[in-house]
Amino acid sequence: MPIFAVIWIAFHPTENIWPHLLATTLPRYAMTTGILALGVALLSACVGTGTAWLVTMYRFPLSKTLEWLLLLPLAIPAYVGAYALVDFLEFAGPVQTLLRNVFDWRSARDYAFPEIRSIGSAIIVLSAALTPYVFLLARAAFREHSGSVYEVSRALGAGPFARFWRVGLPMARPAIAAGTAIVMMETVSDYGTVSYFAVQTLTTGIFSTWLEGGNAGGAAQIASVVLLVVLLLLTFEKSSRGKARYHSGARHPRPILAIKLTGAQGWLTTFVCFIPFAVGFILPVAVILSHALGEPEQWLAPGLISAFKNTLTVAGIASLVTVTAALFMVYGVRLTGRALPRLALPFTTLGYAAPGAVLGIGILFPLAAFDNALADLILKLTGHEIGLLFTGSAFAIIFAYTVRFFAIAQGAADAAMGRVAPSLPMAARSLGQTLGGTLRRVYIPLIRGSVGTALLLVFVDCVKELPATLLLRPFNYNTLATRVHEKASLEQLEQASPAALLVIAVGLVAVILMARSENASDLT
Repeated sequence: MPIFAVIWIAFHPTENIWPHLLATTLPRYAMTTGILALGVALLSACVGTGTAWLVTMYRFPLSKTLEWLLLLPLAIPAYVGAYALVDFLEFAGPVQTLLRNVFDWRSARDYAFPEIRSIGSAIIVLSAALTPYVFLLARAAFREHSGSVYEVSRALGAGPFARFWRVGLPMARPAIAAGTAIVMMETVSDYGTVSYFAVQTLTTGIFSTWLEGGNAGGAAQIASVVLLVVLLLLTFEKSSRGKARYHSGARHPRPILAIKLTGAQGWLTTFVCFIPFAVGFILPVAVILSHALGEPEQWLAPGLISAFKNTLTVAGIASLVTVTAALFMVYGVRLTGRALPRLALPFTTLGYAAPGAVLGIGILFPLAAFDNALADLILKLTGHEIGLLFTGSAFAIIFAYTVRFFAIAQGAADAAMGRVAPSLPMAARSLGQTLGGTLRRVYIPLIRGSVGTALLLVFVDCVKELPATLLLRPFNYNTLATRVHEKASLEQLEQASPAALLVIAVGLVAVILMARSENASDLT
């Protein structure tokens, strides 16, 4: 419904400004978005693939520790990294202050310093936050390769770079391309980072056209362009996985024997792998933590407590609804022998590909129309004014979260139920259990770990979601993400820091859980 609503509004605007957009702002938005997406994709692909290759193929000081440290930037929302970088590098920040003290510079006219709020800074921040997606997929691909392939290449005289460029990289290309496509989709849908750096992209165009220009049709038209871009990226991701396939010739492939690096070479490799972790995790956490400790009274601010309660409410309800609906749908599809439900189920995951700003438009307008019609009907029948039940409450936010993150819950439920032996539910049915009883007494106990993981992952993504929340929240209703954005936009980083740390803490729980599950799978 949200996607079709966006397309409908785009083709039936109240005031058609499409010619004006084509002649003025849209080419600039599209060009900036393309440059940003390509820059982030290139940097993330290089850093993610390079670090994945090093930690897989070599053993050097702290290599095992860095394998999971490189995942921690996933816990940092990109917009939090943007606030931290600007605070660290601005004129009054520690870097420029140190330079002025060392070289006795008096003002900004005495030296040249790169512009901080620029597209280059946005590329660095988004790459630091999104590189783990490429790292995860590339590392998994490298691990699946047979060690005999690399042993043969070494015997044929291939050096370290040749083994990477001519053997490892071609075989891991589909995984790297898939990770890069995810990075580009996240970049296209980002709002908090680009708005803070004053970079005009298609997503910021949606907000400015709608909220500042007051033209919902024009915003929907830009949103349709964003949908088209995402569709192209999805097509690229699918084709990258489908064109190239590499298979191991051995039934039990030989494990990769990591080469040990010692001395200066080993520590240099450690330093290279440490840089993405430092930029993506240590820097933002250190900056935000310093501000939070500088004014500890901000932890008791009424606005923070209210935002924390609101976040727990909407994210908790949305995660419960999403995972419950996913279990119900996956279980129902498995029960039926018909093809239509199986063909329809993948369409429920399309919301994950749609940026939050696009979903916000697609949800708000049809829901507001229904809300107003319902309120008018109740007023006519009862004489009582009930107000807006759905768009005037947190319902719209919860609905947006459910649409946006249903793919996570559906994938976890489908994978978990697929691991349950078919004989177990058959035995339960033969002993008189109903379909509901089989779900409660057989499936749920066996897949409760996967269900818990799905609940946590959906909850974390709901806590971090910014664009959809900004568009759909009721008046004076803040979550942790919107409070961070609101305070940081006003340069009140001390007031934004506690909420940012809470968002980071929630993300850390999910990353640690993911790292533990990976370690468990490695042991098995």
